[in-house]
Amino acid sequence: MLRDYQQRTIDQLYQWFADGRKGHPCIELPTGSGKSHIVAALCKEAIQTWPETRILMLTHVKELIEQNAEKMRDHWPNAPLGIYSAGMRRRDIGEPITFAGIQSVRNKADQIGHVDLVLIDECHLVSHKQEGGYRKLIDDLTLINPALRVIGLTATPYRLGHGYITDEPALFSDIIAPVSIEELIFKKHLAPLRSKLTNHKLSVDGVHKRGGEYIDSELQAAVDTDDHNVSVVDEVISLAGDRRSWLFFCAGVRHAHNVADILTARGITSACIVGDTPKAERERIIAGFKSGEIRALTNANVLTTGFDHPDLDLIAMLRPTLSTGLYVQMAGRGMRPKSHADHCLVLDFAGVVQTHGPITAVNPKKATGKGEGEAPVKACENCFELNHISAKECVACGEPFPIPKPIKQTLHDDDIMGLDATEMSVTEWQWRRHISRASGKEMLMVTYYGALSDKPVNEYLTVMHDGYAGQKARVSLVKIASNAGVHGVTLDNQLDDVAFDLNKATPPALIKFRQDGKFYRVTDRRWG
Repeated sequence: MLRDYQQRTIDQLYQWFADGRKGHPCIELPTGSGKSHIVAALCKEAIQTWPETRILMLTHVKELIEQNAEKMRDHWPNAPLGIYSAGMRRRDIGEPITFAGIQSVRNKADQIGHVDLVLIDECHLVSHKQEGGYRKLIDDLTLINPALRVIGLTATPYRLGHGYITDEPALFSDIIAPVSIEELIFKKHLAPLRSKLTNHKLSVDGVHKRGGEYIDSELQAAVDTDDHNVSVVDEVISLAGDRRSWLFFCAGVRHAHNVADILTARGITSACIVGDTPKAERERIIAGFKSGEIRALTNANVLTTGFDHPDLDLIAMLRPTLSTGLYVQMAGRGMRPKSHADHCLVLDFAGVVQTHGPITAVNPKKATGKGEGEAPVKACENCFELNHISAKECVACGEPFPIPKPIKQTLHDDDIMGLDATEMSVTEWQWRRHISRASGKEMLMVTYYGALSDKPVNEYLTVMHDGYAGQKARVSLVKIASNAGVHGVTLDNQLDDVAFDLNKATPPALIKFRQDGKFYRVTDRRWG
């Protein structure tokens, strides 16, 4: 049985194809949303409805191949599937569904033969240029079947230095985002993160960049010092309390080993996993970590994807990064619902929260520099919790913040979740067509009114814009209209007509919003 949003994902995907869209869609699903279950249900329905369908499920590591195939068998015990992976010593050919590693099949299109549908897990790894193993295989398979369709799946639909993976040039043309982190947390399917401002800071002064990211060797040399490592470990121990499972993201192999050694010297049961850790040893360490035998686990570029430990309750970020995707993947490890705690604590020694903003509203950077800037933060002087700049009181201890002097605001978020917002009971709303003075494009504007003492809140939906921003606005519009009792809203109608219909509809009883610069961003709307 699929959850409501999981079935919604499949329904929206089918609707995308039914609309006759060109190109290939990417499905954005937050870490922990049950992506493998959605894939399993999609494959089962496709094979049972169209028995001649041939599906190829691609990923980049054998651990994900094993995981996805296992979930498929859980969902569909008799699934007609094969595995093609040199690392798993399997080269199954001819099954309706094939789970494969890209390194094993990148040059094997002739062996694989006719494929109708390619699913790519962690598709943000696909190059936006016409290069790389994924692009070569897809090109070769398209020569065999010109009608081939490709569906991407990822929690992070952006690439370092490129922006969103739909920005040209790109393989994927649209992003389907059926569920938000906020909804999953509200429905208890995910656990929230909490972040604290740490005393010790890792500096990247003097570290150069290459390809939009810090140079690995220089980064590790900057942060991996005895003084840094001792200070970080001691602060983690002082803040951890009775937390059971600590995961450290380090800047390199040497750094990961050094931090683990200091943890052990402090009496903390610890272990280290890096890229060349033998499989048997890795499995033993992870099993010990999940059982509680090992309290602290350090790693370097290993446990960012495909690692699932729900009871993880502390993440220490010791790796500065300019990659929005890497940041979200690291933070996402802590969002599984836990058996013993209601959140996961994130200790950001590397400044990644301040660099990228909350994971609910990240702003991936392009090579041109667009999207860059600081995400302002403020820390509670009582408990040092990292809060959104607009918070009136600390989310952790309730300590009120001093009323700030008026300052020129900038559009950025800061706390790791980005869920802090102001609530307003809505008495009415007013919709109208609006033309942007900056772009000259039409959009929809809605004003929410509350009590006489409440300042009206204006929200802008850029439904006529291109790219991801426009698509996201259109999805929001349909969702708002449906909740308000207006069905069949399309942009085939004039925006004036859409506004007219919505003005007669039922507004939400309550909204949550944050001020982003001189504008407002509505984060939640609730009817009833």
